[in-house]
Amino acid sequence: MDYQAVFAAVEKTCEDNLSVLCGPPESPLSPVAERLVACMRQIQEHGRALGPVVAGFTAVFHHYDLDAQTVGNGYRSLVKIVLSCLLHILHKARYIASNYQGAFFRAEHNALEMEAYCSALTQLRAMLHLAQRIMDDSERGQLFPPHDDELTGRFVQEYSSMHKACFYGRCLGFQFSPALRPFLQTVVISMMSYGETYGKQQSGLGLAALSLLTSGKYVMDPELRGEEFERITQNLDLQFWKSFWNLTENGLITGFNRMASKQVQVNFTFTVPPLTLRLPLASDPSLSISVVPPVAHWGPGPVHMRLISYDLREGQDSEELLALSRAEPAPVPRLPWVQRLPRSPSLVVHFHGGGFVAQTSRSHESYLRRWSKELGVPVLSVDYSLAPEAPFPRALEECFYAYCWALNNCQLLGSTAERVCLAGDSAGGNLCITVSMKAISTGVRVPDGIMAAYPATLIAMDVSPSRLLTLIDPLLPLGVLAKCLNAYAGVEYQTAAPAACGGTLSALGRDTALLLSDLTQGASNWIQSFLDPTRSTQSTRRPSQAASPPPAAAAACLIDYPEGFEPLRSEWLSVIQRLSSPVVRNPFVSPLLAPDALLKGLPPVHIVTSGLDPLLDDSVMFGRRLRATGQPVSLTVVPDLPHGFLSLSQLAKETEAATAACMARMREVLRLEEPAAAAESEGPSG
Repeated sequence: MDYQAVFAAVEKTCEDNLSVLCGPPESPLSPVAERLVACMRQIQEHGRALGPVVAGFTAVFHHYDLDAQTVGNGYRSLVKIVLSCLLHILHKARYIASNYQGAFFRAEHNALEMEAYCSALTQLRAMLHLAQRIMDDSERGQLFPPHDDELTGRFVQEYSSMHKACFYGRCLGFQFSPALRPFLQTVVISMMSYGETYGKQQSGLGLAALSLLTSGKYVMDPELRGEEFERITQNLDLQFWKSFWNLTENGLITGFNRMASKQVQVNFTFTVPPLTLRLPLASDPSLSISVVPPVAHWGPGPVHMRLISYDLREGQDSEELLALSRAEPAPVPRLPWVQRLPRSPSLVVHFHGGGFVAQTSRSHESYLRRWSKELGVPVLSVDYSLAPEAPFPRALEECFYAYCWALNNCQLLGSTAERVCLAGDSAGGNLCITVSMKAISTGVRVPDGIMAAYPATLIAMDVSPSRLLTLIDPLLPLGVLAKCLNAYAGVEYQTAAPAACGGTLSALGRDTALLLSDLTQGASNWIQSFLDPTRSTQSTRRPSQAASPPPAAAAACLIDYPEGFEPLRSEWLSVIQRLSSPVVRNPFVSPLLAPDALLKGLPPVHIVTSGLDPLLDDSVMFGRRLRATGQPVSLTVVPDLPHGFLSLSQLAKETEAATAACMARMREVLRLEEPAAAAESEGPSG
């Protein structure tokens, strides 16, 4: 993308708009025209100031890539997002210039659109200044500044106080692939509606149904949607976030996902009791070593897993394995016409994402089914205990125990485990790496390779250019990232063993009377939001009018800005609790900080991430650490996708291609042949 051409086009189009909007000198401007003229002039000023800044980043951001063939880092991401914002402004401004005098021109709508993008550009301008400060405070090629609690605190408090609502209203998801924007809008609207009903004595299904009837005002009023999303995420209730994302565990939703995804012969959960395992020592198989069950926080406990296999293979319907499942009837029907294939030489052990605090293998089934079919291997997914009830090291202990149990009992899983690949996304990617490190330190067999999708490798609120994207990311906002990292590190530890969940039908039965009562009120609110839109907008100010921050927000400004680079401030002040516990520097929490001796024992690591992921710099810098120790590592950077794209694989061709890139890396680990059709098509670069 030629940034100079973009800036020149924006300048010219703003001039064209000013000529159209101002008209003859003697003609007074309408209120809407005055607003549009103010936007065009502010955009021109932003463009003239941003041009040299973008040029400066463009000249040096290649120094922060993993290598010349793998382009991607937070500085590139910020520049790309600024240019994407300018292209949206350019498209809208050209439309206004061509249609302003038309009979069907929606003046108020277009003024609000331009004001929203003008506010977004104001915030992006401030973010580029913060990125420049990070670059100035860091060594060349380093995306994280040297660890400094005071510096980190200033930066985090500074960008947590910045206005963010403009990125969640009319500008929602502008930086991502257009095919994903309707999905992102649905997620944000659903969260706002769910927030109104959260805390009521209903199951997740009941709350979800009620939320549908309270969402009308957020559809009609993007400004209200943006402000409400900012309010909720500025000081996030972690239990609310867990509850919302655990809606994907609902039987009705997963039922629809199963119908839309690949059908498999084997898909059931089972529980492994907490018994000590004996495994051969990797350095001398004639010797063995004991692996104890997980014990952190509440003592020995079982580990829950899910087995998915496209084909029924030998061992998967054995009495020994089925005895570990409590499903009635038997999870693998013994039908005489179903052929049992031989055990696969390969096995995938999967750790799911969810920020260490939410979800299970159930909500990740859609892509796990596809993996099993297209790779032709069994997939074992581990349902580890979640924070804050189970902070570090419980999840790591359970995942490591599950990995060791799979090595010992691979014949039950339909595999001989000649080749084993660990695979996971986000928090699961972190666990893939740390489980391998634990295997090294324990002396058991190390997996043959790792596929980590957008992993978190630094569990601390350290700043980096890509982590600035938490200001604008609807799936991983700053408040969410902070709460998840704190929860896993034990800052918000809540002593409690995991509780079993009730069934969907019984929960629905308990809720029926209360649900019908609340649906009446919800329907009334929904209808009123259409009949009287001013009800939801009277208390809503436009972001572009938020020039003067509240006194407390002004006091929070800890970074000096050049004239014109000052950000708008949030009305909702947040308190980001910084991780001062030494646990965040533990290499089994933050593998980016692991010593070279531990990293040198890792198997080949294949990282797949997005150029717009707030955790992109985690991946780049971890790749650099491995490369510096001589370890085999690859980094694939796919464009224009959000964090968590594996779970969106069915929504767009871009997420489909990203999922294919993950499977290509797993084939490499398992030494499987590439399908002919896939080999002929081109995947993402990197």
